[in-house]
Amino acid sequence: MALDRDRCRGRRGRLLAAALSGAAALAAPGQGVAQAPDAEQGGRSLAPLTVLVNPGVEQPAFDAPASITVIDGAVLREGQLQVDLSESLARVPGVVALNRQNHAQDLQISLRGFGARSTFGVRGIRLYVDGIPATAPDGQGQVSHFDLSSAGRLEVLRGPFSALYGNSSGGVISLFTEAGGPETVAHAATAWGSDGVQRHSTRLSGESGRLQYHLSALRFRTDGWRDHSAARRTTLNGKLGWRLSDATRLTVVGNGVDMPHVQDPLGLARAAFEADPRQAVAAATLFDTRKSVRQQQLGLVVDHRVDAGDDLKLTLYRGRRDTLQFLSIPVAVQAPPTHAGGVIDLARTYQGLDVRWTRKVRWSGMPAAVTAGLAVDQVREDRRGFENFAGPLLGGRGALRRDEDNLARNFDQYLQAEWAASRRWSLSAGVRHSTVRMRSRDRFIAPGNPDDSGRVSFSAVTPAAGAVYHLNESVNLYAAAGRGFETPTLAELSYRPGGLPGLNFGLQEATSRQWELGAKARLGRAWQLNGALFEARTRNEIVVASNTGGRSVFRNAGSTRRQGLELAADARWDPGWSIHLAATAIDASYRSGPFAGNRLPGVPRTQLFGELAWAHRPWGLQAALEWRRVGRIPVDDANGDAAAGAATANLRVSLEQAVGRWTFREFIRIDNVADKAYAGSVIVNEGNGRFFEPAPGRTWLLGASGSYRF
Repeated sequence: MALDRDRCRGRRGRLLAAALSGAAALAAPGQGVAQAPDAEQGGRSLAPLTVLVNPGVEQPAFDAPASITVIDGAVLREGQLQVDLSESLARVPGVVALNRQNHAQDLQISLRGFGARSTFGVRGIRLYVDGIPATAPDGQGQVSHFDLSSAGRLEVLRGPFSALYGNSSGGVISLFTEAGGPETVAHAATAWGSDGVQRHSTRLSGESGRLQYHLSALRFRTDGWRDHSAARRTTLNGKLGWRLSDATRLTVVGNGVDMPHVQDPLGLARAAFEADPRQAVAAATLFDTRKSVRQQQLGLVVDHRVDAGDDLKLTLYRGRRDTLQFLSIPVAVQAPPTHAGGVIDLARTYQGLDVRWTRKVRWSGMPAAVTAGLAVDQVREDRRGFENFAGPLLGGRGALRRDEDNLARNFDQYLQAEWAASRRWSLSAGVRHSTVRMRSRDRFIAPGNPDDSGRVSFSAVTPAAGAVYHLNESVNLYAAAGRGFETPTLAELSYRPGGLPGLNFGLQEATSRQWELGAKARLGRAWQLNGALFEARTRNEIVVASNTGGRSVFRNAGSTRRQGLELAADARWDPGWSIHLAATAIDASYRSGPFAGNRLPGVPRTQLFGELAWAHRPWGLQAALEWRRVGRIPVDDANGDAAAGAATANLRVSLEQAVGRWTFREFIRIDNVADKAYAGSVIVNEGNGRFFEPAPGRTWLLGASGSYRF
């Protein structure tokens, strides 16, 4: 062991010593989170481990000075479709994950109000899959390649320590693929549901000598609940791990996603939403609005134990994402020369490197860890725009109207430390320096359309610090504070207000200051309670100025404030009952500027999720009732309209049978049992007033799976 636990005084010293020695054992099979099955709690630990506060040190989430939720892979898959993060993120307080029922537009995710402005993709939140960034240097993220069917766990970090991840880190969401082994397992699953939903998946995992592997494939299709909303998606994901020696481990992760010709029904104005929520906008069918996406990426992670006190980690990755999108911008016979057209043809090539060193030391006789690292990431865009008509044909590709070569690059340096200062106190601190540079080279210059090339750079120092007071073996109290920043993305720089030529390089970065007070309690082995009081104040908030015809123009608003309360509870009791509760109350509002006093659009004031479950092990039976309520959601800065608050109930029942080496499982799920009509999400500041994206009525899903252990 790297540290002698007998020399570690106090409960916290033993915990940190165990975490540090676990981090040093890089060559052990199943490297990552070690969640031993707990028979009394159905194999789900109420105190999982996390790496999000300090990526160099694995530690119990219960002892971290931050709000962290860890969802086990079995929970992500339990009676779920397994194609959308919103299925499970509802379980996390502080997170709003709205299913748009529109696979041509990514899931809307916000953490404590950060990211709520996004009209496509994910903003203001850092995303990772197996340690590989799914957020580009400019802050634009995607989740379409997140493979829930092979996930081992999902970690969600809120609050000040997320600032240590650099640009656009209002929060962090990290997915980890399950490690293979020790047994070889082949798994196949299928599900069928309302509106032509089909999901078929297969997985193979195992261990052979020094090699661990987990390979998966998933195919999904739907006709869509709304008109003109059909979609198909094929996802491939693989994770291979080699123990090259007792001190070195190599992990290769690769994934790809293909989404051809995904239809976009567009948002609805209130009158249309109330008259027929299943309809598509007339322009959607007229122009055949749609999007095709193809993405492939490969990552390499090397963990090396230098000696008993030092570890090195190297992460390399490279990928490409191609997007072809057809918008509903009306045909303009006399379109200005600066008009970029209604077809977006975008190729993004991205790559990056992260080098991290962790040293285990003793300060004043107590265990500590220091992590230092460098990160370089780059994304390059080949962006072209075309008219969305060719002669009399609408929805086709016409003449070229835009041609750019865009680049965003960051260079970050970071330093973090953990220290068990005494029997009662443990301290965490870190700082990151980030430099983000962006430039655009205009390759489409014509009369009336001048050269729009330009460049801009941003830099920031983002510190965070926290302390935990271990009141006793069952209760931890903590406090944390930090400072973060968020740059505009390349897409948000694309258009200037008023239709003026050139890119919007006048946009400034937003800066924020956050603090958080929290308490975590474990009552025996069956109960856990978490609560957090938080506030974040932001200057130069980046908001949508207008959103028309698929184009969003952004501007800096005045200051904003997000303050609120999060509560989470887990409990189990005999015979087989369990509950999970997650509640959020947040006041997210403008504090200055033209909308001072108004609420931030896209952020509900309240959100509540509850699950009551029952399991009867002799029969292999599990049943659960889920209840979710999302409060009123303003749709624009003026707060001129809002999606009404809505409460929905879902039911799921599953059966499991073990027959020799086979395990079979069947489930049925019914969503929106009461068939309630409501808006599932909103399009913030939509220029045509088409704010509302309706949620489906009552739907059903039926599934079955089989696993064979060799």
